[in-house]
Amino acid sequence: MLPVVVIIFILGFIFSMLGLGGALLYIPVFHTFGFDFKSVAIPTGLFLNGITALSAAVYYHREKMVDVKGGLPMAITSIAGAPIGAWFTRFVPVDTLILLFSAGMTVAGVKMLLSSRQPGARELLPARTRAMITGSAGFVIGFVAGLLGLGGGFMVVPTLIAIGYRAKQAAATSAFIVVFASFSGFAGHIMEGNFNLPLLLYSSIAVIVASQIGARIMMRKIDSKWIMRFFGSLLTLVAGKLSWQQML
Repeated sequence: MLPVVVIIFILGFIFSMLGLGGALLYIPVFHTFGFDFKSVAIPTGLFLNGITALSAAVYYHREKMVDVKGGLPMAITSIAGAPIGAWFTRFVPVDTLILLFSAGMTVAGVKMLLSSRQPGARELLPARTRAMITGSAGFVIGFVAGLLGLGGGFMVVPTLIAIGYRAKQAAATSAFIVVFASFSGFAGHIMEGNFNLPLLLYSSIAVIVASQIGARIMMRKIDSKWIMRFFGSLLTLVAGKLSWQQML
C-alpha cells in the first residue's frame, strides 16, 4: 500500500495548486494497483478529493482568495446532484463507467490546456447572472461527481473563469465548491457500503499534508498556467490509456 500512498501524496500536492481535488488521477491509480473501480476506487477517490479540496480551501480562505458568496449557489446545487449520481452508479456497468471516466478526463485535460492559453480574466458578469449560471451548473457537476468520482473541479474552474474570475481566484473558489460535491457524492456511495478503510485512512493523511504544502507554494511562487498545461497533457494521456485498455 505504501507505493499507492506515495503517489497519492504527490498528486495531492500538485492538484491542490489547481483548485482540483485530484480524483481525476487518484481513481486511475487505485484501479492500476488492483482496487475495484466501482466499489473502492470511485468512493475513495471522492473522499480524497474532498479532503484535498478542503485542506486547500481552508488555506485559500485565510489568504482571502475564496469568493464564498459567489461559490455558494454552485456548492448548494452540487450537494443535491452528487448523491443522485452516486445512486445511478449501481446501474452502470464497470466498463462503461471507465469509458465515461476516460471521457471526463479527456474533457478536463483539454479544458486545462485551453484555459492555460487564455489571457487575463474577463470582466465579472453581474452577480445575479453569475448565480444563475453557477447554480445551474452545480447540479450537473454534482451528478457527474457522484457518478464517476471526478469531484467536478475540472468543470468548476473553467466555469468560474468564463464568468470573469481570475485564474488563481477561480482555483481557490473551486476548492471550496469541490468540497461539497465530493463529500456529498461519497456519502451516497457509503450508503451502498463501498469503501476500503485502511486505504481511506492512509491516503487521507497523505493528501492533507500534501495539499497544505501545494496551496502555500501556489499562493507565493508558482504561476498555475504551466501546471495546467502539464496536467492537461497528462490527463489526456491517462484517459487514452484507460480507454485503450477497455477496448482491447
